[in-house]
Amino acid sequence: MLSKRIIPCLDVKDGRTVKGVNFVDLRDAGDPVELAAQYASQGADELVFLDITATHERRKTMIEMVKSVARQLNIPFTIGGGISEVADAEALLNAGADKISINSAAVKNPSLIEDLAKAFGVQFVVLAVDTKHIAGKNMVHLNGGRLITELETEIWIKTAEGLGAGEILLTSMDHDGTKAGFDCELLKKINNTINIPIIASGGAGTTSHFT
Repeated sequence: MLSKRIIPCLDVKDGRTVKGVNFVDLRDAGDPVELAAQYASQGADELVFLDITATHERRKTMIEMVKSVARQLNIPFTIGGGISEVADAEALLNAGADKISINSAAVKNPSLIEDLAKAFGVQFVVLAVDTKHIAGKNMVHLNGGRLITELETEIWIKTAEGLGAGEILLTSMDHDGTKAGFDCELLKKINNTINIPIIASGGAGTTSHFT
């Protein structure tokens, strides 16, 4: 395994890539398939696509986009958003995805993590966690950051590892889009409590943030 992987994460809404700051003020950032091809040609190790409104709008993730990405990419990619059962994940795998990412559905039904791990293997299951500092604690948020839970981030991630999550996509809502650097304190804290890889998301702005 590479000690460091460069993994662009594309938030997708209505078939378009969007960017914002702290999960708000979203703006159009281009076609996700075209951007994916650019990132791959520039040396990205993997890619992540998150349909950020699929769960909120109670719909499934875009299968056709996954097929288009699979046709054009020669690097692994993860797809997330709107996955609530094993059949959803199977459809994405058949469409060409290498891994799937679950977030809100896993919080509401933790056994989904276990079911997916048993069906496809832990290496296929990425747990996405959107977290924000509130009153001195790191709290899990759902539905694209719209809904705060009573779950503390560290406890939830440790629980998910035990259920079969093979990787954590940890997004700091406080740092998202700021280009001011990752939440290194939180990353170190999580890294010391689990034995699976962490994808740091939210805050990257310069190459120095990756060292």
